[in-house]
Amino acid sequence: MSIWLAIFLGGGLGSVARYAVSRGVIAVGITGAFPWATLLANVISSTILAWLVLRMPHELQGRDALKAFLAVGFCGGFSTFSTFSYENFLLLREGQTGFFLANMLVSLLVCVVVFYLFARNT
Repeated sequence: MSIWLAIFLGGGLGSVARYAVSRGVIAVGITGAFPWATLLANVISSTILAWLVLRMPHELQGRDALKAFLAVGFCGGFSTFSTFSYENFLLLREGQTGFFLANMLVSLLVCVVVFYLFARNT
């Protein structure tokens, strides 16, 4: 399979998974101003990417299409920087400064800590 096709397919699946996370968060009744679905999707995507690049480099060596499918395609389609940016803009516009700051700090810190935890044990 070509790398381009692998990225295309992974991105499509990642996008569908991202939509499923959003619907799932709503289905379990988590609502309000804080963007929980985006935070969850970004933490899950960061965890998958950290596992791939820090725990699986030898297993994925020479498997460029699979690596592209998972890391670039799936994680790229599943993570949500544009939505993260838009939701933070909305929080600011709506005067939800506390939620804005919490979302910025928690999202960035948790996602970076995930990489640190995977790197620490390698």
